[in-house]
Amino acid sequence: MGSFQKNKMIKLIFILLVGICMLSLTACGGKADQATTSKPKLILGDAGWDSFTFHNEVAKFIIENGYGYETDVMRGSTPITFTGIRDGEIDIYMETWTSNISAYEEAIESGDIVELSLNYGDSAQGVYVPTYVIKGDPKRGIKPMAPDLKTVKDLEKYWEVFKDEEDPSKGRIYGAIPGWDVDKILNTKVKTYGLDKTFNYFSPGSDAALASSIAGAYEKGEPWVGYYWEPTWVMGKYDMTLLKDEPYSEELWNNGYACEFIPVPVTIIVNKEMTNKAPDVVAFLKEYKTSSKLTSDALAYMQKNEVEPSEAAKWFLKEHEELWTKWVDEDVAQKVKDALQ
Repeated sequence: MGSFQKNKMIKLIFILLVGICMLSLTACGGKADQATTSKPKLILGDAGWDSFTFHNEVAKFIIENGYGYETDVMRGSTPITFTGIRDGEIDIYMETWTSNISAYEEAIESGDIVELSLNYGDSAQGVYVPTYVIKGDPKRGIKPMAPDLKTVKDLEKYWEVFKDEEDPSKGRIYGAIPGWDVDKILNTKVKTYGLDKTFNYFSPGSDAALASSIAGAYEKGEPWVGYYWEPTWVMGKYDMTLLKDEPYSEELWNNGYACEFIPVPVTIIVNKEMTNKAPDVVAFLKEYKTSSKLTSDALAYMQKNEVEPSEAAKWFLKEHEELWTKWVDEDVAQKVKDALQ
């Protein structure tokens, strides 16, 4: 073989070796980049009620499509899921009814969980009537039935409006669900205000039965009075009025629950490891803020259109773009918008 051919061969071998090295480095670099950019799966807790599930779906859609994380949901009772977020089995809790969890303050103080945001602070519960009972509804041909009804105590003047079909000598006031703490509270409140003299306290048996009693009365334009809370699809679909009560004080509350329910702050919390695990998601959740009204409207949309919470979340994101785009950076917002197409 001539020297020219040898030199040519050496050059070819050299080029080939360089190419192989470059490919190896690229492959190694790819693996390194992959390891650097791989993201952990984030687990959201779900204690089972509609509003909790709805907010999970809104957060999931943004986290998955805007930030590129995979997510999953761990379902269970409030005690089980709250224990899960303290222990690190759950990363995110979108709807924490703080006053209803006895260990909440302890978990904050111990550092097991981190409170990021007030999802909404205008939750309410108490004694409601359809608004047409007070104001009427000219479009439906309904005249006011109790025009001066303003407070829970005022009910004694209007018991005949709410006559109990099974016992016409008294009115009927729908109570809370048997087994709930609020059932005992409402029953005691009725007695404290002396309403048991003119009203029968009726236990509906389940939250579905209670909602059905409201829906049935409302659709017929009939009077109804009883316990309910918000946010719920009922409050989103129907125009209901919360009767006023004495301003909350610990003294009155401890004396026969003779005052209003104190509003419960509903917060977003994460496990302590989330600040290192997914700091970009933590930054997003710090900005996440809605309201009881917005939540009720979304639940009403879900109920009316018979869609899953995931579909209601997409509807919400399309309907309230001006709200949620403030929670995230522009590039994240664009990714979410693209995913909604």
